[in-house]
Amino acid sequence: MERGRPATSPGFAEPGRTALNLRPTLKTIAEATGLAVTTVSRALAGDPQIAARTRDRVEAVAKSVGYMPDRAAQRLRTGRTNVISLLVNPRHEYLGFSAELTAGITDSLKGTPYFVSLIPDYLDETRLDVVSKIIRNRLADGVVFTRTEVFDERVRLLMENDFPFITHGRTEFTAVHAYVDFDNEAFAREAVRRLVAKGRKRLSIVLPDQKYTFAQHLRYGFVAEARQAGIAFETAEGVTIDDRPERIMEYVRQRRQSADGPDGFVCVGEVAARATIAALQDSGETVGEAADIVAKRASPVFDLVRPRVDTMVEDIHECGRALGALLLRRIAGEPAGNLTMLQQPRVATACGCVELA
Repeated sequence: MERGRPATSPGFAEPGRTALNLRPTLKTIAEATGLAVTTVSRALAGDPQIAARTRDRVEAVAKSVGYMPDRAAQRLRTGRTNVISLLVNPRHEYLGFSAELTAGITDSLKGTPYFVSLIPDYLDETRLDVVSKIIRNRLADGVVFTRTEVFDERVRLLMENDFPFITHGRTEFTAVHAYVDFDNEAFAREAVRRLVAKGRKRLSIVLPDQKYTFAQHLRYGFVAEARQAGIAFETAEGVTIDDRPERIMEYVRQRRQSADGPDGFVCVGEVAARATIAALQDSGETVGEAADIVAKRASPVFDLVRPRVDTMVEDIHECGRALGALLLRRIAGEPAGNLTMLQQPRVATACGCVELA
């Protein structure tokens, strides 16, 4: 007796249906649209020689059947991975920094074949190894990384290998590379001016480690503006913004207990600001009375803090969009000298943010 296979046997599709484990292909879309496989392929690649109406129809069918391109095959055919590697520190001075930066980059990649691969960037000696692995194994078409150092060895390695990349932050290399940075000098200067306007006479700032370029910009702006105002100032010793909040709190408490303790604090990020507020409150002091704070922020969290804290905004989502857009242009071969951007501090308002005058 001849045995037939069950109609619902695993791995087989019933007539008119697609089995869950059968991956849609270009042929699937071609059959659904009545087009040739080559036409479907060119339409999905955005070939301008294919009519826009046809491209739209192919994309709609591809979406409806759940088509995903075979990236391994694409890599063999084109040499491209369609991957952007984002290296980001899991711990950051901003709350939600990684999520906002990733969302911004992802927004910039809409309508392209690229997607973001998130890689932890621990602030230690392994930073260069991660980039070396990406280059050596061609794991991405481009790299984005943050916390740029003054003479960052990752930048040197990527430039030597002519590998497309963009940094969040600048370096001191003479060779120009693509970057998006925040004007930390302008922030520090404005923060000092605001504290002076509040009548504060002794200012303090907890800086990043001096190996990071933005630490240099912050220090210069803070010191130059305080000297110009003719007031006392100090840069915290033995503590950085990457220390645990408890360490920052300890520094603030100790300095406030000194006869020459600061009465104004410039806070580089939300974690440092929250630690400073907590230290003052634990000591029975109130922000705005015993001491004032001006903080750099990236999220709306300080809208809910009482008493209110004077803040300036660094738009991380916008930064991510710029990083992604400029990196795509670098991958396409545009010179790095055309691909730089310096964000200005913004003032939060009820209707959004506006740049400082």
